[in-house]
Amino acid sequence: MAVLTALTVAGCGGSDTTDGAPSHSGNPSESRSAQPSGSPSGDLGASAKPSVSAADGRDVGACSDGSCEIAVSERVTVRFKGPAGPATLTVNEIGPNKVTYTVKSGNNRSQGGASGPGQGCVTVLRDHGSSNSCGRVSTMRPAAQPGAVVILMAAGEDGTAILHIVSR
Repeated sequence: MAVLTALTVAGCGGSDTTDGAPSHSGNPSESRSAQPSGSPSGDLGASAKPSVSAADGRDVGACSDGSCEIAVSERVTVRFKGPAGPATLTVNEIGPNKVTYTVKSGNNRSQGGASGPGQGCVTVLRDHGSSNSCGRVSTMRPAAQPGAVVILMAAGEDGTAILHIVSR
């Protein structure tokens, strides 16, 4: 809890709907390392190769069951199982140390955005609402919460973000 409780709202954008639930997701349980490419090209096209490794690579289909870790380097919509049924996460903008996204689940909509080194957002979806917290984040997998889907989107310095979706 301390890792995400220490998040600041600097670099956070968008709106959220809350249900009174805490916006933190607990202690991370897994980690991976990133090796920045240092490429100044900023090319985010389909041919861009992420410089970070993710358990599920770039396979957005791996998220359909509500649990995945993927590298994202372009606008994309990810469909997954949310607490209130089908949900989507749409990456709206992505670039070096920057990411913005929108999550829709049931009648709820939540937006997150962060820019700067080490910045990202955590979104927690529940049956009747959601919460967001943006700021400095770890790229480690967030802990699952009962009855919720926890989303961590961490911006990468080369324009590749890491997306974790965790559910029970």
